[in-house]
Order: sequence, then structure tokens, then C-alpha cells
Amino acid sequence: MEKVMIKSKQIVNSVYFGRDIFVLFISFLFSLYLFSDREYMGAEWALFLSMFFSWFLLGYWKNLYSDNSVRKGSKVYKYAQTYIMLVGFAFVFFEVFGLLAPNRNVLIAFSLGIPLIGIPLNYLLNRFVEKIAVNQTKHTLIAGIGDSANHAYKQLQSSQLATHNIKGFIKCKEEECQVEQDRIVGDLDAMNQYLMSNKVDEIVIALPIKVSKKVKRVIDAADYHGIRVKYIPDFQGVLGKSYKLCRYGNMDVINVRQVPLDKKSASISKYVFDVLFSFFALLFLMPVFAIIAILIKLDSDGPIFYCPVRIGKGGKPFRLFKFRSMKVCDKAVGGSLSTKAGDERITKLGRILRKYSLDELPQFLNVLLGDMSVVGPRPHRSYLNQQFQSSEEKYMIRHYCKPGITGWAQVNGWRGPTETKEQKSQRTQHDLWYVENWTLSLDFKIVYMTVFDKKTHLSAF
Repeated sequence: MEKVMIKSKQIVNSVYFGRDIFVLFISFLFSLYLFSDREYMGAEWALFLSMFFSWFLLGYWKNLYSDNSVRKGSKVYKYAQTYIMLVGFAFVFFEVFGLLAPNRNVLIAFSLGIPLIGIPLNYLLNRFVEKIAVNQTKHTLIAGIGDSANHAYKQLQSSQLATHNIKGFIKCKEEECQVEQDRIVGDLDAMNQYLMSNKVDEIVIALPIKVSKKVKRVIDAADYHGIRVKYIPDFQGVLGKSYKLCRYGNMDVINVRQVPLDKKSASISKYVFDVLFSFFALLFLMPVFAIIAILIKLDSDGPIFYCPVRIGKGGKPFRLFKFRSMKVCDKAVGGSLSTKAGDERITKLGRILRKYSLDELPQFLNVLLGDMSVVGPRPHRSYLNQQFQSSEEKYMIRHYCKPGITGWAQVNGWRGPTETKEQKSQRTQHDLWYVENWTLSLDFKIVYMTVFDKKTHLSAF
């Protein structure tokens, strides 16, 4: 495991080194394009190559790419030192070589371009690396206590893909026990209670095929709690269609309820879409934000934003940003008051904001912070989540992906109240269909329908 962690650090460090070389190169190209008179092109490229090798040597000297354990502040200080020494070298180059040196404007533009391009790129890359980090600890529960379960336990303990905290074993049938007795945390009857009281990220089913009913019970319990499931074959018959064979350590397993966003290429493309769309949306909407903020303060007393806690991906809570549209808002944490038609709490301005979903615009900040996507199932309050979880089959599967500012249920007219069984079922079914059928083109379609389709705003109040 230590070797794997070292390897992953080397990969991350290589990514950061590539980022810095990319920043140097782009800064140089921009400075050439804007200020070069082409007279000293050879000298300018010589300067770039010199700075490239200088950055490499300075980075090695300052340990920029060899230690991930240092504090962020210390790392920033090292980068600042390296940058100052690099720019100093560039200006010495200019003064020493005189007429053979490039245009001074090229040099100045190059020096200024490094932080101007590097700082925002560094922020986005840090967010990206955090999302795709391979060494996340997973709290794993193994269903079974026989040979297969013991084999799975040993393999997971030596896995080179991730670190696993094995919570224990669930006894599912009468079989010869091959695991430590004190690691057995319960049986199928006590499984739901255990999952309610303990953090579990995934369940590994290690049972023979002849106990398919037992396997189905484990999957049903996992679906109820929104927990991912890995099934070590034997398979089929109880799993349905949404599964995928894959490698898990040194074993072949089935990823139960495989969804499109489980693919790295899909999750990366959605992440890039979210970041770019939200960044430009916030950029162009700044004047609108300022106007709405002023109108809210003029319309009623209270803060500009209302920031309730909502449930996000994997059941994790986060603070959601909205423009305040009510005189008296529900509690940010643990609130249970649903909005209803003709709600007296809504301000005059609030009715306009809610009708056209303008109160939701600050959630583009949530997207940039990584809590939400532009498109996905709408995030619910904790108490509403519990209601849906109890009444709607497979509801928690919607938490396989990030919640969205808009979603498939919303553009099909299932936003707003969830008072009836049909309203709850239709919203859940549309959300699950989105999770199981996601494509990037579907996200574009939903964004288009959100803006231009009248059906989206029918239930808004």
C-alpha cells in the first residue's frame, strides 16, 4: 500500500509540473503574439528554453514536486520564491545580452502572464485533483462469513486500488465460519439497523449463487440507504441489467447499478462542463446579481441570501446559496416547512424571483465549490429525504451523482410540491432515469428546456 501511495504522489506531482510548464509556454506565446517584432525571435525562444530549464532546476532545488505533506502556505511561499528568482534571471538575461535580448515588452508580458494564468489554473487543477484522488479510504462491509468472504477480505486488505476500512461481516446463511467471530457485526435481520448507525460506503457481497435470495436482501438494504454494492461473482438473476464486470484489486467483480457517470471520461467531461458553464454564467450575471441584491434590500428587511442545508452526493450535507424570497425563512438546518401556493411568507419580489427561478442563480457558486452540478436531481432537505427514502423504492440511488440547479424532473413539470404519492413517485422516477441515462447532450437539452420550455415553470410559486 505504501508503494501505491508513493506512486500516486508521483503522478500528482507530474501533473503539477506539467501545469507549470504549460503556464510558462502559454504565457510566452501570448507575450510573443502581443509584443514581439519578430526581429529577435531566436533570442526570445532561447530565453524561453533557458527559463524552462531554470524553472526545472529551481523546482528541484525548492522541492516543489517532491513533498505533498507541506502546508499550503509553505508551498505558496516556495512558489513565490521560485517565481521571483525566475523573473530575476530573465531580467539579468536582458541586461547582460543587450542588443541580442528580446523586446523588453515581451519580457514584461511574459513575467506578468505567469501569475495571471497560473493562479486561476492552479485553483481549477487543485479542485480537479481532489476529485480524482485515487487513495480514498472506503468503509466496506462484507456480506458473508465463509471462504469467499475471507478471500475477499484478504484481497481487499492488500488492494492496490484504494485503502479499505473493513467494518466487519454480515452473516447471511448457515455456512462454515472462516472469519474472526468478533468481526461479525450482525445478520440480515439486523443489517438495516447497522447501516443506520454506522458509516458504510460500499458492501461487498461474497456469497455463493445458490443463495440468490440472500443476495437480493443485501442489495435491497443497500439501495434503501443509497450505499454502493460490489458483488463478487456468481451473478445474474437478482442483479437486473445495470451492472458491469470490472477488476477490483486482483478479483473480478460486478459493479451493481453501474451508471454512466461511473466512467472517468464521463465524470471529467461533466465536471469540465459544470466549471466552465458556471464560471461564465457568474461572469455575465454579475450585473443581474447586483440589481437583485439591491431590490431585495429595498423590498424587505433581512439578508440578501438564504443558505439552507441540503443533502448532496452520497448523502453528504452542504450549504446551498439562494436569493432570499421570503419575509420569514425556514430554519437553515433541520427546517421542515414546505412552500405552498399563496404562501404568505413570500415577498412581492420573491414571487417574481421564484416564478422565473431567479432565486436559484447563486447556486452556480455551489457548482464551482464542487457541491452541485448544473444539471442533476434537485437537492432536498434532510426531513424530505427521509420521507422519500421511506416511501419511494430505490430513491437514494439519485445520490449517486451531485444534485443540480435544474434537472430532468423539473423540466418535465415535477418541481414544486411533493404532497401526493404521484408527485413523489414521478420526481423519483425522473431523477433515477436521469442518473441511469446521463449523457452530456442530455445536460445541454435540460439547460435549454429550463430556459425556454414553459412546462419548467408551471409548478413554480
